[in-house]
Amino acid sequence: MGALITSARPTKLQLPYRWNDVDGIVKAQIGVNDDPSVFGGEEFARGFPFFRATIEPEAVGYREMIGWVQVVERSDEDGGFKIDLFEPLGDVPHPFCFFGYSPIMFDSPHATYKDWDFTAHTFLCGLGGKLLEQTEEGRREVMAVLGFEWGFSKRGEKIDSFGLRALAADDWNAHLPYLHERFSEPPWNFLPGFFDHPLS
Repeated sequence: MGALITSARPTKLQLPYRWNDVDGIVKAQIGVNDDPSVFGGEEFARGFPFFRATIEPEAVGYREMIGWVQVVERSDEDGGFKIDLFEPLGDVPHPFCFFGYSPIMFDSPHATYKDWDFTAHTFLCGLGGKLLEQTEEGRREVMAVLGFEWGFSKRGEKIDSFGLRALAADDWNAHLPYLHERFSEPPWNFLPGFFDHPLS
């Protein structure tokens, strides 16, 4: 079993961005998990697609603090797109699956369903407010910078991956009602649109 690219979408995509007066590039790619032991997955993950996005240049300090917010739509769950957190940490009270200094985004979804559809919207996001602003409640304002769509369809032993697509601000905006409801306690504010700089 192995994923096949069945559309004209690219398997690699680079998008420029600017955040905290730092210019950078996000390099995203999808590939086939042909060695689950390398990725730390189960053997049945072999042949499923993986997604990886790296940020350049490498972080040098606080200005490169940023994170990834991912929502996914899966055919084994009802209700459309839902937040995809980093499972080992459990149900954390924030929307980021990864956050840090130029953090790498990685996902290698796999399941034992005979038929399975998986679509991800993966957004690079920063925190609103001043760079090192501290409040008693914490900074809970999310500003999206850019995003990618990727995913696949599994039918029996065949997996069709549909490649990468750059998302627009309207794609992010479509998820905001759900995100505000999902992260209402403690309340998070998800600003509409794409940004190239946090609020001052």
